[in-house]
Amino acid sequence: MLRMKALRALRPLTVLFPKAQNIPCRFYAAQPQEDDPTHNPNFSDPENGSDSVFDSAHFALPSFGSDANAKARPTWDKRYREKADQVIFGEETQKGKLKSTEEEEEKRRRMLAKALLEAALEKADDEEEDEDEEDLVVKEEYQKSLSVGIVGAPNAGKSSLTNYMVGTKVAAVSRKTNTTTHEVLGVMTKGDTQICFFDTPGLTLTSSGKPYKDLKVRVESAWSSVQLYDLVIVIFDVHRHLTRPDARVIGLIKHMGAKPQATQRRVLCMNKVDLVEKKKDLLKVAEQFKDLPGYERHFMISGLKGSGAVKRPWDEDPFAMSEEVMKNISLEVVRERLLDHVHQEIPYAIEHRLMDWKELRDGSLRIEQHLITNKLSQRKILVGKNGSKIGRIGIEANEELRSIFKREVHLILQVRLK
Repeated sequence: MLRMKALRALRPLTVLFPKAQNIPCRFYAAQPQEDDPTHNPNFSDPENGSDSVFDSAHFALPSFGSDANAKARPTWDKRYREKADQVIFGEETQKGKLKSTEEEEEKRRRMLAKALLEAALEKADDEEEDEDEEDLVVKEEYQKSLSVGIVGAPNAGKSSLTNYMVGTKVAAVSRKTNTTTHEVLGVMTKGDTQICFFDTPGLTLTSSGKPYKDLKVRVESAWSSVQLYDLVIVIFDVHRHLTRPDARVIGLIKHMGAKPQATQRRVLCMNKVDLVEKKKDLLKVAEQFKDLPGYERHFMISGLKGSGAVKRPWDEDPFAMSEEVMKNISLEVVRERLLDHVHQEIPYAIEHRLMDWKELRDGSLRIEQHLITNKLSQRKILVGKNGSKIGRIGIEANEELRSIFKREVHLILQVRLK
């Protein structure tokens, strides 16, 4: 009642200021006006289920490559400039004007000569680039390839290391444990050597020191694939090891380094060393695991320098990102945003499917993914009020995919109940 009285007090303003009519309307109307920026046209009536669908086409996103924060260049009126020059420098004599004209002509000639020289140099650079591209082609008999498996306990930083080595996001990164649910491939090509990184789900051991086999098939699959890599990087969080040592992590490190492998090299990588204040503590950790015969006694990733690479044809095209890799990246990016905004057991219980992938004529991508929940309560939490949560996940994922793929992306996310 008090709100209605307060709004009636604003009615006289509508006579003097017609634009002020929009203010009371937004309070009196049963539904928000379409021009109301707080109203989201994408999510209408919750009963028809439209709030469970995110469609990037309903959001005004800046076109790819445009700078939304770029300031408009100011326009100058020549008359004002001449008037200012006259006030500051006084009236120019005829001789001064003639001298200025000659200087301008000389300046134009120099600019023209400079432009011609730059054009000639650019042409030469283009020819050199064509020659360089031909030099980049490595014959099959000279190609070397190395498969690297990155293994470790959950939340040790395996996905972050994979993304850093590859140079782009290929795996979801989150503070939550068990972020990686399947093997993720990332490829890096340097010279004649190609390195394929496999980010694996977190490995755990039981109290008896044996591989932990629970109902999660992904952990069993990770253990079975360890023997397939040319090089295995066993990574662990050294900062957590110093502050809160975990017997299971220590058991995993000792299990992987118990004995040397004839066809495989293994290295131990201490991660998150930047968080350790006393660097002397790192030497203590290195001393703790130095006697394990299964490791190369090096805590740097020697495989990145090309040592141990096998002469064989490359597994992936070094100049192009395959469609299969792009599909996996799209799933990983959405799942990372899912882990950021949805908590407890819900992100792990959701079934995530890629339903449609199309490259349109204009070069853009249309990606449709379904998020399938087991319970209605989980679906409501994932959707959020009026679709706010799934909308936020979709917007952030769509922007990151555009940045990774360097093209327009039309992302559709649909939340469904199994």
